[in-house]
Amino acid sequence: MARKSKLRQVAVKIGTAMGKADRAAHKVAQAGLVAKGELEDISKKVEALKRQLLKTTKRLKQALD
Repeated sequence: MARKSKLRQVAVKIGTAMGKADRAAHKVAQAGLVAKGELEDISKKVEALKRQLLKTTKRLKQALD
Protein backbone atom coordinates (compact mmCIF):
# COMPACT_ATOMS: atom_id res chain seq x y z
CA MET A 1 0.00 0.00 0.00
CA ALA A 2 1.42 3.36 -0.98
CA ARG A 3 1.92 5.85 1.78
CA LYS A 4 1.21 9.56 1.48
CA SER A 5 4.29 11.70 1.57
CA LYS A 6 4.75 14.34 4.22
CA LEU A 7 4.61 17.00 1.52
CA ARG A 8 1.18 15.80 0.42
CA GLN A 9 -0.07 15.71 4.01
CA VAL A 10 1.06 19.28 4.56
CA ALA A 11 -0.53 20.38 1.28
CA VAL A 12 -3.85 18.84 2.35
CA LYS A 13 -3.69 20.63 5.72
CA ILE A 14 -2.93 23.94 3.99
CA GLY A 15 -5.81 23.45 1.55
CA THR A 16 -8.18 22.61 4.38
CA ALA A 17 -7.15 25.70 6.33
CA MET A 18 -7.60 27.90 3.25
CA GLY A 19 -11.05 26.45 2.63
CA LYS A 20 -12.11 27.15 6.20
CA ALA A 21 -10.77 30.69 5.96
CA ASP A 22 -12.66 31.25 2.69
CA ARG A 23 -15.92 30.08 4.25
CA ALA A 24 -15.41 32.33 7.26
CA ALA A 25 -14.60 35.32 5.05
CA HIS A 26 -17.71 34.67 2.96
CA LYS A 27 -19.89 34.58 6.08
CA VAL A 28 -18.39 37.86 7.33
CA ALA A 29 -18.92 39.53 3.96
CA GLN A 30 -22.50 38.32 3.83
CA ALA A 31 -23.15 39.58 7.37
CA GLY A 32 -21.70 42.94 6.35
CA LEU A 33 -24.16 43.21 3.46
CA VAL A 34 -27.08 42.39 5.74
CA ALA A 35 -25.92 44.99 8.27
CA LYS A 36 -25.57 47.58 5.50
CA GLY A 37 -29.15 46.97 4.38
CA GLU A 38 -30.45 47.26 7.93
CA LEU A 39 -28.53 50.49 8.44
CA GLU A 40 -30.10 51.94 5.29
CA ASP A 41 -33.57 51.00 6.56
CA ILE A 42 -32.89 52.63 9.92
CA SER A 43 -31.61 55.77 8.19
CA LYS A 44 -34.81 56.03 6.15
CA LYS A 45 -36.92 55.66 9.30
CA VAL A 46 -34.90 58.37 11.08
CA GLU A 47 -35.38 60.74 8.14
CA ALA A 48 -39.13 60.10 8.18
CA LEU A 49 -39.23 60.80 11.92
CA LYS A 50 -37.29 64.04 11.40
CA ARG A 51 -39.82 65.23 8.81
CA GLN A 52 -42.68 64.27 11.11
CA LEU A 53 -41.08 66.14 14.00
CA LEU A 54 -40.63 69.27 11.88
CA LYS A 55 -44.29 69.20 10.82
CA THR A 56 -45.44 68.67 14.39
CA THR A 57 -43.23 71.49 15.66
CA LYS A 58 -44.58 73.82 12.98
CA ARG A 59 -48.18 72.98 13.88
CA LEU A 60 -47.52 73.42 17.59
CA LYS A 61 -45.95 76.86 17.04
CA GLN A 62 -48.95 77.94 14.98
CA ALA A 63 -51.33 76.70 17.65
CA LEU A 64 -49.49 78.58 20.39
CA ASP A 65 -49.41 81.86 18.46
